[in-house]
Amino acid sequence: MVVKVESGKRGTPSRRVRLEDVAARCGVSVSTASRALAGGKGVRGDLRSTIIETARKLNYTVATSIAGRKVILAASNAARIDYGRNQFTFYVLDGLNERAKTLGVELVPRSIADAGEQIALLNEARQDKSVVGCLFLTLDDEAVLTLTGGFGKPIVLINGDDPAMHHSSLTPCNRSAAHLATQHLLDLGHRRILFLMRRGRRTIERRFEGWQDALRERGLAAGDLAVEVTDWLPDLAAEAITRRIEARGLDFTAVLAAGDSLAIGAMMAIRKSGYEVPADVSVMGMDDLPQAAFQNPPLTTMHIPMREIGGASLDLLLADLGGDLPPRRIEFACHIVQRQSTGPVRA
Repeated sequence: MVVKVESGKRGTPSRRVRLEDVAARCGVSVSTASRALAGGKGVRGDLRSTIIETARKLNYTVATSIAGRKVILAASNAARIDYGRNQFTFYVLDGLNERAKTLGVELVPRSIADAGEQIALLNEARQDKSVVGCLFLTLDDEAVLTLTGGFGKPIVLINGDDPAMHHSSLTPCNRSAAHLATQHLLDLGHRRILFLMRRGRRTIERRFEGWQDALRERGLAAGDLAVEVTDWLPDLAAEAITRRIEARGLDFTAVLAAGDSLAIGAMMAIRKSGYEVPADVSVMGMDDLPQAAFQNPPLTTMHIPMREIGGASLDLLLADLGGDLPPRRIEFACHIVQRQSTGPVRA
């Protein structure tokens, strides 16, 4: 939770004070400070008074009680499928749950597989006064987002965005991450770089655009270098790359996959076709899931700050409780984790 506070010095820009600042000043935990400001139980009277007075001096106010309140966590079909297959959603939820525990907020999980479930969820949240807002995880359906009009409580999208900017959102900086990954391969001398992807989600389209951006900057055309699959399964990626090699030969020297699972499938296909990674083809993924480090060879990939995105999503929702800030889109920077699956292009 953050609010504006004017600096005591004339001409100094306003800064923001967080609940953590109040807690640190008082020498207590964030959850204790939250309970004290919210009127919750378990805080001594003298300590509560100290925390409230400190918050007043810092010009920190809580628009709505935080501790003991509920936030609905609505997961899309894509989020649930990913949770069962990969660790991306798992680590986002891990960071979110840790932050909720720190702030004393109860997360209420819900499913939003269709518009009917979405309407039911919104009605539940409207009627339950203990619910302060909703988090939507991995949601792209604009029709579903349209149903949230006039909801009246904050909504934050995690690993997704709202094209109309009615709601705040947090995502990895997908476009710049793919741009950096492609630049890494270009700097190794690669010019024929396949982009392996499953289309559909806006977040993945941003990765596709970042790959195109980097090629264009070097005067290279994407042409026929995009390879699509119908699902995020290594076997489907392996089939797609195998078909490519059988039809055209090895007409590429590198593969950038939009996800680690697809990169793993690409390495399987390259080896099965009689080539080596990275001697013949460099392969790079995106996400930096734990299994990336245990491939043969270990997979070079873009690290996505999954836990940090999960934790920050709750802070963003709580910040919106004051209603004094417009919706905003926050993107987290990603970085390259260089392992042994990429190398210089063969002369």
